[in-house]
Formats: sequence, structure tokens, C-alpha cells
Amino acid sequence: MRLTVYTDYALRLLMYLALKGDGLATIEEVADSYGVSKNHLMKVTHQLGVGGYIETVRGRHGGLRLAKASTEIGLGDVVRYTEPDFAIVMCLEPVDAGCAISPGCVLRRALERARRAFLDVLDEYTLSDLVKPASALRAMLAIPLDADIGG
Repeated sequence: MRLTVYTDYALRLLMYLALKGDGLATIEEVADSYGVSKNHLMKVTHQLGVGGYIETVRGRHGGLRLAKASTEIGLGDVVRYTEPDFAIVMCLEPVDAGCAISPGCVLRRALERARRAFLDVLDEYTLSDLVKPASALRAMLAIPLDADIGG
């Protein structure tokens, strides 16, 4: 199973904002820190804003910040929100294409269990868990050490 680049960028953006604490970050700042496309990050930012994960502050000194505490943002929730689907094979929802052996297929049941297990593990983590140790991650991303991690 592979997550999309879109989800990867969403998780990176949320981690960056968690490390930034109460401070604001710009899309350009985040894109430069990770070496990723600013245009792609803009699309991700918009969707995360619509989903209530981040908020934008407009104006000359505006930017982005988390809309809620990092402890309240579940990894599994973000992945479910940003991934288009988890149809590992065609016979799983949301595709649910017909198959002659579907009613008795062990493969389908095994892959469905694997999908659920994958998401169950992600559900054990919050954004707060992903940004530990904060000081090391801040250093790697060149985020000033005086940035306080917001709850």
C-alpha cells in the first residue's frame, strides 16, 4: 500500500505547523524547508483548511497555523481525509467492481483486514506524536528554537 504524494505533503505541512507552535508559517517557508512544490502545497493547504485542520491568517503578517491542538489531530483521520480511497484491489469499496468469486473470496477478506489493520495502527498516533523530538526536527527544518509547540 502506498500513500499519495498529496497525503505526504499534508502530513509534512501539519508537522511543520505543529513544530512552529503558535507562530505562523507561510506556504513558501514550508515548501522551501522540505524542498517541495509550492503549487502542490497550496492545494494541500486549501483542503486542510476546508477540513478544519489548519487556519489561515490574512494580511501582511499572515500565514498558516493549526486550527486545533496537535494532540487532537489523529494521523488516521488525516490519512482518511486526504486519500481518495483505499481500494487495494478493484473488488473493495469504493470501487466495488463485480467479481465472479467475490462471495467466497479469501483474498478479498484478507486485503480488507490488512486495510483495517493499517488504519488502526495510524489511529494510535496523533500529530503531537509525530513531532517528537521537536528540537531535532526543528533543527532539520531550520525552524527557530524559540518557537513554542502549541498544544
